[in-house]
Amino acid sequence: MALPVENHQEDTIAAVATAMTEAGIGIIRISGPDAIAIGDLLFRDSRMRRRLSTYPANTIHFGYIIDPDMQNACSTESATHHDEIIDEVMVSVMKHPHSYTTEDTVEINSHGGVYLLNRILQVVLHHGARMAEPGEFTKRAFLGGRIDLARAEAVMDLISSRSEFARKVSLEQLEGSVSDKIQNYRSSILYELAFLESALDDPENYDTTGYPQKLDAKLMHLIGDMNQMLKDSESGRILQEGIRTVIVGKPNAGKSSLLNLMSHSDRAIVTDIAGTTRDTLEEQVRVGDLLLNLVDTAGIHETQEPVEKIGVDRAIQAADSADLLLFLLDSADKLSEEDRRIAALVENRVGEGGKAILLLNKSDLYKSDLSPQTTVQDIRTLFKELVPIEKGITFDNKKANIQQGSIPCILFSMKDRTGWRELQQTMEEMFHAGELQSRNEVFLTNERQREAVRNAVQSLELVRGSIADGMSEEFFSLDLMNAYSELGKILGEQVDDDLVEEIFSKFCLGK
Repeated sequence: MALPVENHQEDTIAAVATAMTEAGIGIIRISGPDAIAIGDLLFRDSRMRRRLSTYPANTIHFGYIIDPDMQNACSTESATHHDEIIDEVMVSVMKHPHSYTTEDTVEINSHGGVYLLNRILQVVLHHGARMAEPGEFTKRAFLGGRIDLARAEAVMDLISSRSEFARKVSLEQLEGSVSDKIQNYRSSILYELAFLESALDDPENYDTTGYPQKLDAKLMHLIGDMNQMLKDSESGRILQEGIRTVIVGKPNAGKSSLLNLMSHSDRAIVTDIAGTTRDTLEEQVRVGDLLLNLVDTAGIHETQEPVEKIGVDRAIQAADSADLLLFLLDSADKLSEEDRRIAALVENRVGEGGKAILLLNKSDLYKSDLSPQTTVQDIRTLFKELVPIEKGITFDNKKANIQQGSIPCILFSMKDRTGWRELQQTMEEMFHAGELQSRNEVFLTNERQREAVRNAVQSLELVRGSIADGMSEEFFSLDLMNAYSELGKILGEQVDDDLVEEIFSKFCLGK
């Protein structure tokens, strides 16, 4: 793999590779040309001998870490004063190029604990290593050619994964799912570039009759495949990062109670007094296979009170950027102008590509002597006024077959949890959670990768435009090369040094 930057790693780096907390085990990682020499200086085997430099690669050994500066008249071969021992450890030895970084690497497995890990790290730094920067071990693996940039990004995605879907996608990318797919695209484009170059240099031996039409068909297939990957990746992004789910409704509709129910906690204050929530309140929750970034909002209503007005404005802003709106209506009250205003907000968001579910709360009123003031029929009428039927809006008090742009309505009760299962099933169907996880698709995991593919698609579309305009074959090469280069950015072959630094700076320390 052609590297975008020179790999001049002449220094040796070290960092704690595990969490800095009280734990059973902690790991200090050392990598670079002097890693084994530093390890040899600090490590003693079970018989207190200095032997680490003699160990073969890919082996692990029991012994002790000492501080040489604390020795008193001891030889280079042995230590006799137990006061000099910092901890008993297991030490792993890996040698170039067969290590994570492709460099000589020593990993000290000590007992956990903030003080102990820092104590060993300080000794390592004092004897020749420098503190690693965030992500520098993985950066060296990239610069050493062991992994490409897509695989490097997958390492951090795997560490930060918060759902089974995110874990699976990150692991597949680490194993090469994205890299292999992108390499296939680039190979197809490179084949056409090579043919065009040969045909232009030696037209007598290369027949280009009908070639533009063949190229157009091939590009149409490539563009279709890339666009499908972009579409799948957008759905995957929502499942991976979490669905931004905003609860909206008028004051005292039960929004905070819904947040507490979904998060299995008393996260939000719940009272009979309308307007308790005056700001957005966020909580990350799991519902089945879905990860929700759940946002409780202030009740949306007309108010002149300054603080309330700020809360209402923030609620509207949150709704405008939601992946999913949960619109809570109160069966005990008649539909109001506030409900109609929120319904219009929901309609606009669905029209922009968002999704929504209507929850007709306090459905337990149906089981009592009281009659609900707002019914499913009232909700149906409300949305018929706002949205033409041809937009495919459907209503039901149970889980329905969710079509694109549809808004299901579920009878709901905080009191007896009526509708909770229907809500969970509806959300999973809306976001195709099971379908996405069962399909063996390739998902781009960040915006940098998606932008590169979009740019490549645009360049290939330009080639198709040149073919449609009847332009000469020599005009195809420039846009084909641009597409090839854009895809190379995903692998790290066409990126600037600053971008490499930015990507790895987002990694955790020690990785």
